[in-house]
Amino acid sequence: MTRPRRVAALAAGLVTSMVATLLVSAPVHASATGDREPIARAAVHGPIPGTVPGDPLAERLADTYPFFSTPDDLAAKGYVEEEFYLSGVADGWDTVGSRVATDVAYETRLIVRRPADPRRFSGVALVEWQNVTAGYDLDALWNAESTIRAGDAWIGVSAQRVGVDQLRGWSPTRYGRLDVTGGGRYVADELSYDIFAQAGKAIADPRGVSPLGRLRARTVLAIGASQSAGRMTVYYDRVLPQVRPVFEGYAFVVGSAPTRVGDEPVFQVLSETDVRTPVRPADTDRFRRWEVAGAAHSGYNGQVYRAPIQERDLGAAPVYTCARPPFSRVPMHHVTAAAYAHLARWVERGTPPPTAPPLVFNPDGTKARDAHGLARGGIRLSQVAVPTALNTGDNAGESFCVLFGTYQPFDEATLDDLYPTHAGYVARVVATDVRNIVAGYLQPADAAENLRETLRSGPA
Repeated sequence: MTRPRRVAALAAGLVTSMVATLLVSAPVHASATGDREPIARAAVHGPIPGTVPGDPLAERLADTYPFFSTPDDLAAKGYVEEEFYLSGVADGWDTVGSRVATDVAYETRLIVRRPADPRRFSGVALVEWQNVTAGYDLDALWNAESTIRAGDAWIGVSAQRVGVDQLRGWSPTRYGRLDVTGGGRYVADELSYDIFAQAGKAIADPRGVSPLGRLRARTVLAIGASQSAGRMTVYYDRVLPQVRPVFEGYAFVVGSAPTRVGDEPVFQVLSETDVRTPVRPADTDRFRRWEVAGAAHSGYNGQVYRAPIQERDLGAAPVYTCARPPFSRVPMHHVTAAAYAHLARWVERGTPPPTAPPLVFNPDGTKARDAHGLARGGIRLSQVAVPTALNTGDNAGESFCVLFGTYQPFDEATLDDLYPTHAGYVARVVATDVRNIVAGYLQPADAAENLRETLRSGPA
């Protein structure tokens, strides 16, 4: 299969899966905690030598570097990035929760970004199931600004075959011995659920080498985006009732969420792209769902962050021809930052997050829109409530365009009509951001960044 056809097939499969898994189904109830089996303990080795710049194909390990190593200047902000090998034996599970294998040897990697000084550590560890939809590991939920600001640790787990296979080819010296398939016997990611749980256990209860160094995590949260959220949904709904819990809370971002009623709180945060039906699960004391108007499944912020990394590690950043100008600029990452903070408080203090209004649908099942084409309802950041452009979650065209949303700046006549004065425009942005801070959907530091951007580039 040629690359364009292969990418298009991946995109089509992703969208089909996304739509199907977002539909509501009957809740599944957990078995008694006493019936659950303990999670096996994995061995951690590292940190693995090698940093950027380097050569992935070098024969000496120290001359290589971690795949998709962040270009963020972590050292200047008191953070470090380290990589570790994680190895052990894992059980295999199918997607309906049947055990299909026991004690299968595996080895994979963890990538860790954390405060260098334990005194700066919040105690919260965000453990991300790396997304592999593009054919390689993607740290889809890494947000340097909010993570560093909070003092959290972020840990990426390579749990799936596609990502590990790509790593082995990318740097045979660094990753050649990794395998999450039991030597090719389990190629449908049957081991991924147990591997992810063992990675969480290595963070929550380290023995020997700790991936967090001298840091000790107080709260360990599982996070996953899109395809990874789908894998975590299977884990929470079908596997977790049979094994002892490791993670204390779960964030499912731009993807499906569990239907089981469990002990661990579940937070689902969706972009406009991901909301396909007005039929939704209700918020409960263990479940919260937020929908962000104008945001895209894969928006502008992530594209800008990843482009130089793709050029460095893959040779080029992809270019897309979409039906409409792509990449919504509604900052979905501002909302997820607020959601993680709420989730941590939910776990630690029992304080549930605020509820949020849903997106509005027309009687015919389409999304309701205002005169400018902006979605109605949902969490309305200032980029939507005080717009200078059309930002939506919709698009069409080749490969992944359907996930990118749309960004179309308003013309001068529209801007002049909406905002007769620049001061009035700024005041409306500030008022909207203050309302969102009070509601709990936006953090003050992100509102400050909005204000800086407004002063730089708002209507004259």
